[in-house]
Amino acid sequence: MAKVITISNLKGGVGKSVTAANLAIGLARNGRKVLSIDADAQHSLTISLGIKQPDSLHVTLASIMSNIITGTDFDPSDGIIHHKEGIDLMPANLTLSGAELSLVQVIGRETVLRQYIDMVQTSYDYIIVDTSPSLGQLTLNALAAADLVIVPVVPKFLDAKGMELLLRTIAQIKKKINPRLEIGGILLTMVDMRANFTKETIDEIENAYGGKIRIFSEYIPRSVRAAETGATGMSIYAYDPRGKVAAAYETLTKGVLEIA
Repeated sequence: MAKVITISNLKGGVGKSVTAANLAIGLARNGRKVLSIDADAQHSLTISLGIKQPDSLHVTLASIMSNIITGTDFDPSDGIIHHKEGIDLMPANLTLSGAELSLVQVIGRETVLRQYIDMVQTSYDYIIVDTSPSLGQLTLNALAAADLVIVPVVPKFLDAKGMELLLRTIAQIKKKINPRLEIGGILLTMVDMRANFTKETIDEIENAYGGKIRIFSEYIPRSVRAAETGATGMSIYAYDPRGKVAAAYETLTKGVLEIA
């Protein structure tokens, strides 16, 4: 049975999709079979993995969830795209926004994604779910389906403050819907030690959360090369294999293999 890892933060621009892509491919590079699920209507993960026209796709996460909601029979492998670096992708496009709205009317709406994952998880070692920067129905579905949550955080004052709502939500999901849900760790991303107050903010995060939540020891440094990967359809391992970001994600992958 696959371990399900959700990448989540209610703040945008913290590197969720980059982390989802590079963690998934990092796990594949270590011999694991991995499915990535794009649960964000902005479909950044889908684009970053090389799907340049996601709105032309006939089967996406939106249509899969619609089938589950309506009780329509379907092949769970429909729509899965194989990426050249060894992972599978269940893509998203803008129709996922409509799917999220329809969830509001559904009994058991928080478990629709979990029902899909239950259909495919025996085929994988890990399932990595990318989420939107909001606390909508899709994010709740992703948390309700997860074993672990990784929280990417840019060490800036306001970004760090935004973690509180997410952590309270995770606690509520664990209590009421998904008792196996755990926080895998806080991942500091886009770290620029030259910026004012970066070290102070990191110290504040470690003082506030380090005693109760794992903070991954390897920071993901800010890098122009890493930012460019989203337009290439390649992971940082393929695009800049000797760079510091590739080394940092390799260390993150090893850390995830140790805890999951």
